[in-house]
Amino acid sequence: MPTLHRQVLNQMGEQICAGKFAPGEILPAEDALAQHWNVSRITIRETMKSLSAKGMLQVRRRHGTIVLPRSSWQLFDPDVIAWRARAGAIDDDLIRDLMELRLIIEPNAAKLAAKRATDADRIAIRRAFKAMARAVAGQGEYVPADLAFHAAILTACHNQFVQQMQNALSAILRTSFELSSEIAGGPARSLPMHEALCVAIEQGDQAAAEKAVLVLIERAEKDFDDRAALKATANEKPA
Repeated sequence: MPTLHRQVLNQMGEQICAGKFAPGEILPAEDALAQHWNVSRITIRETMKSLSAKGMLQVRRRHGTIVLPRSSWQLFDPDVIAWRARAGAIDDDLIRDLMELRLIIEPNAAKLAAKRATDADRIAIRRAFKAMARAVAGQGEYVPADLAFHAAILTACHNQFVQQMQNALSAILRTSFELSSEIAGGPARSLPMHEALCVAIEQGDQAAAEKAVLVLIERAEKDFDDRAALKATANEKPA
């Protein structure tokens, strides 16, 4: 059960991401916020500190607490990523940026994994792939298995900076995978591509691993295009 601080933090974070509090807007006073959320001023103060640390708010003496623009947010913060997704703040620009980031990071990560993976790493990647296959067959959840697969690849890079970024990267990938999985048949279509990546890493084939990732990302982009088309069609239907 989340603490009161975490509950208020999540709700306020989502509301900022959803645009309920606009950039430059001054938030109500602590007393008013405490009354609104039915919590103590201490809880509100902790929430303000947490959101300020994430670049979403700035406390200014004699002016109050001001909502900052998205350009100031800690966009790699897992909470911020999750709030944007839950708030429905997923637009074409965000999807484009997600795909570009994946293209920058994942092909090179796959090559490093193929080069450096230990026996234990390869076992973890294969285990995660099997969980994905079971999920496609209706036995388990697909997105957590997909995340575990890609997390195992990042671990297999054995790069301290990649490992440091892993929480943020996992949150970014979760958003991408959840959106892709909304397309009917998406997980089943991508399964052979994941297997190709798994095999390439097992065989230490860096070129094949890079190619497999590029095919996966291209498939994800196609899924997003299909999702956008379906959404546009639904919006065009008469009420």
